[in-house]
Formats: sequence, C-alpha cells, structure tokens
Amino acid sequence: MVEFSLRKHVSVFLGVFLSGFTTCVVFASLGATARAGVVTTDSVIRSAKLAIGKQASAHVVFVAHSSSPVKTEKIVADVGRVSGTESIVEGKAALAIRPSSTDAYVSGNSSGLTTLFGMSSTDAKKVGTEWESWRAGTSQYANLKSDLTMSSVVALLPKAKGTKLSTVVDGTITYHVLKWTIPATTSLPKVTNSLTISTGAITLPVMETGIVSGGTKVTTTLSQWGEQVVIGIPPLTDTIPSSKITS
Repeated sequence: MVEFSLRKHVSVFLGVFLSGFTTCVVFASLGATARAGVVTTDSVIRSAKLAIGKQASAHVVFVAHSSSPVKTEKIVADVGRVSGTESIVEGKAALAIRPSSTDAYVSGNSSGLTTLFGMSSTDAKKVGTEWESWRAGTSQYANLKSDLTMSSVVALLPKAKGTKLSTVVDGTITYHVLKWTIPATTSLPKVTNSLTISTGAITLPVMETGIVSGGTKVTTTLSQWGEQVVIGIPPLTDTIPSSKITS
C-alpha cells in the first residue's frame, strides 16, 4: 500500500508534497539572465529560490488519487514563515495540524489519528476529540512545524541536473514547464513530475503533477501568496499534552 500523508513521504514530496510520491514546487523571477534572452533550468531554479524567500505565505492544495486500490487523499495547507495550518482527508479519516511558535497541535477522528498520523488506537482513544500538543523544542514539534513553514516550500525545488525545461503558451499566458523523474527505491515507487510556472512581472508556481508508477496521480496547486495565515490556536481546555498520551 502506498502512503499518502505528507509527513510519511516528505523525503519524496519535499524534494516532495504535502504530505510516497513527489511534489516539487518552482516559480521563477527571471533576472538579468532571462532579460538577456537566456533561460535555463538552472537559472529558473536559482531565481525561484530567491523569489520564494520574498514570500511570506502560500496556500497549497494537494490531491493524490490511486485507482488500485481506489483511494483519494486531499491536503489543504496554509504555509507561513513561522507557522501554518493543515487539514487532511482520506475517505472517512480526517486530521488537522496547527503548529504555532510555542506548540504544535494535532486533532482528528479515530481513523485519522491512527491511519494518517500513525497513532496507536489506545493513544487515539486518550486524545478523543481534543488536541494533542507538543512543546517547542521537542523533535515531534520540529517535525510537524517543518512541513508547514516557507522553508518547506524552498525544499520543493528539484535539482537542475536531470530536469528538463520547456515553454508553453496558453492564450496570452506563457508558462515555463519543468519535468523530471525520481527513480524508484526499495521503499518508494518511480515518480514522473511536471511543474507549470507562470511568467511575467511576478512568476509563481501554478500546478505540479506527479504520476507514480502503478497509476497514482498527484496534483498540487499553489496560490494566495503573501496572504495572512491565521492559525486558530485551540483553547487550553481542549488540549492534552503529549506527555499524558504516550506512556
């Protein structure tokens, strides 16, 4: 069975996306090299890193669908500089993650906590309908937060080597398209990626599509760059410290 959750396959999605497949995000702010008429894979990626660094946030929607077995997972995330939010739905399983500057919070239904987050059924019962929390400074907090800050967006960029660049015109809009393949490993399948990047005064990623060997399709869209990210920290009365959950 192929796992969809961003945390379970971050090594592929953030280098993969939210959330074993691969999602890599690129957008280009083409500088002097582009103005001179020379645009290369390397120049697009380097410019993208610079442009990402100027963004305070991004809204990311990730959908992975497999036909055998039939399964769809949707992740919606608002990623900021120091915090973010994420909701995950796969069938009846649901999970929400909210890392702040001091704590990381996780809540979900029973199947969400066990199948998406990997919690034991015993611990899931202890959490119930409340939010389990981890304090800043713990490894769990660091792992949860790393997926939902802008640093994770930078990590989405592919390496120039092995990545092909092309240009597509759709009406009056021109896009750069990056294509690359991540080979299969002993634990993860082969993934073929195609990333569409808008061009213009401000160039941002539009959509990334990944096709996993075996038929699974992964689509990631990015939008709402720079908009305020509201975390919505759970009330203290609705939270349970992780020390009270795991024995």
